[in-house]
Amino acid sequence: MSYQNIAATLSPQDIQEIKAALQTVQKKMPFLITLSNEERRKLVKMGDKSLAFVNNSITAAQSNREILPATFDVEELVQDYQLAAALTELLTSMQQLTEQVDDTLMAVGSEAMTSSLTVYDYVKTASKKTPGLKTVAEQLGERFKAIGKGKSAKTPVS
Repeated sequence: MSYQNIAATLSPQDIQEIKAALQTVQKKMPFLITLSNEERRKLVKMGDKSLAFVNNSITAAQSNREILPATFDVEELVQDYQLAAALTELLTSMQQLTEQVDDTLMAVGSEAMTSSLTVYDYVKTASKKTPGLKTVAEQLGERFKAIGKGKSAKTPVS
């Protein structure tokens, strides 16, 4: 669907229900962890092509248990593979949702900023002749004081 002006709302109840649904997702996966950057760097990575490799190594391990040390847990390998495959599927769905939320936020944020810039322009113009608007214009103008030379007020950074 191509982008059009977004005219939508989320009620406080909708927001609470969405947050509750996200909490339910987290509760269903109590094993989730957070790695430090250093931990992430040190780990052996498994991508899409590696899933097939791991699957094939499971077949080899199950068919040739006698060549593996007695301490090697083939069932643990199978469990890790199954969880990795399930998480890969879930991550894809979550990434699609995150991308849609991010794109929608960007679009609706742009709409809000564009409209606000229009208001600001009118307030600045009207403040020259309308008593009481100078303070409002100055207040709105605070947003742009941090913008350095070379940046347009029409394309705010944050």
